Amino acid sequence: MESASITKTPLLGMSPDDIKEICSRLGMPPFTATQITDWIYKKRAASFDEMTNLSKKNRALLESEYSTGRTPPAEYQKSKDGTVKYLFSTENNLHIEAVYIPEADRATLCISSQVGCKMNCSFCMTGRQGFQGQLTTAEILNQIFSLPEFETLTNVVYMGMGEPLDNLKPVLQSLEVLTAEWGLAWSPKRVTLSTIGIVPALEEFLEKSQVHLAVSLHDPFGEERKEFMPVQKAYPLSEVISTIKRYDFSRQRRVSFEYIMFKGVNDSRRHADEVVRLVNGLKCRFNLIRFHSFPGAPFEGSDDETIFRFQDRLKAKGLTCTVRASRGQDILAACGMLSTEKNKENVH
Repeated sequence: MESASITKTPLLGMSPDDIKEICSRLGMPPFTATQITDWIYKKRAASFDEMTNLSKKNRALLESEYSTGRTPPAEYQKSKDGTVKYLFSTENNLHIEAVYIPEADRATLCISSQVGCKMNCSFCMTGRQGFQGQLTTAEILNQIFSLPEFETLTNVVYMGMGEPLDNLKPVLQSLEVLTAEWGLAWSPKRVTLSTIGIVPALEEFLEKSQVHLAVSLHDPFGEERKEFMPVQKAYPLSEVISTIKRYDFSRQRRVSFEYIMFKGVNDSRRHADEVVRLVNGLKCRFNLIRFHSFPGAPFEGSDDETIFRFQDRLKAKGLTCTVRASRGQDILAACGMLSTEKNKENVH
């Protein structure tokens, strides 16, 4: 009987210093580290065989202990509106989803940071799935690097499965790869991280990264918000807002607030006016989002007339506010709908 195969350590997600240490340990010349870093990030090599300026001996040495970290999507579904939902496997035989959203002048990829989610927001299918595990830096980045449409990407949003700030270290490492000169060298303006507001991690994120921030607000009244967002009990919205106000969003970095509209719950004029009061003095924008219902969902979505009336109220008070177009709803790829049924096959 064959022994179980040993999981190889992925290079995707490692810094140049990490790769230098590997090369030193394996007895490779120092310049090899620069070549490998270039192959992993600039040329997006999927295998060591592609690294043609490395000797065969050094490629074999790498192959014996490491992988590039690249794994193609296991499955995909395409929506009638052009949105594509990709299923990726993780090393512990679970699955995550990423959503590619093409538009006329841009193409956005919505990526996951966890398998499932611990936050238990009652309006979210991922939250109802529960939590199965953290993604490694390589598994976060693989959703980008192994995307068939990579060359068309203009933006990445950490808005898929999971709470990014609940997996802070791998998320920060992945953001460094996207924006560092030795990595993809993207402008931080191309990347947005979405959170429901875990304050200690939020502070570290705001200190260590310059990418845009999106906060899931959904109700300005704390007593109401905690009924469907349990995080409110640990990290009240008022504390989240006061933390954000300590940082500078008056230049290139942007903060926005996500607001899913629930019929008769958070869509009144009273809610709109409290939203305005809450963010007073903060340069920000609001995205109003239609609620996408699912079996067993505790809410209905607000109708368009109510949504646009809410938008008008915020705009009249001086806030920048847009209504987000729903994409990929027919393949369960819209906001709040990501949930991998395949993971249930692996839960015993």
